[in-house]
Amino acid sequence: MSSAAAPRLLALSLALSALGLAACAHDESAASAPASIPMLVEQGAAEFQRYCSSCHGIAATGDGPAATALRTQPADLTRIAARRGGTFPEAEIAQYIDGRFALPAHGSREMPIWGHDLGAPIAPSEFREEVVRGRILNLIEYLRSIQQPAG
Repeated sequence: MSSAAAPRLLALSLALSALGLAACAHDESAASAPASIPMLVEQGAAEFQRYCSSCHGIAATGDGPAATALRTQPADLTRIAARRGGTFPEAEIAQYIDGRFALPAHGSREMPIWGHDLGAPIAPSEFREEVVRGRILNLIEYLRSIQQPAG
């Protein structure tokens, strides 16, 4: 495979992953949530370690090495569903990770706007949005997989 074809193949692979996840249309409640897709969880775990763990910590509990330097303590991401009565709000989490469409009512944002960064180093411009969506969906599947029960 030529080096020019590699970014296109990666973009296509990520887009297909995103489509596969989107095809699993489901209710966002924890009781009816589908089992996590192992490949997406594994990819999401790697993305999380690379982009998120410095603030949220290796275990995603908000205790990363950079957390003490922030004005607002990073959230414990293992309790997203527990804080919402057992519901994992996939669309809300996707918007928050992406950050390009922040809602003013949510106040200031210390978290990076990953929607700009997740597509930049890999994809040619015609595939960038698909790559961003695929990588965010990987992160969402990982976060869904690490949710702790309420209590």
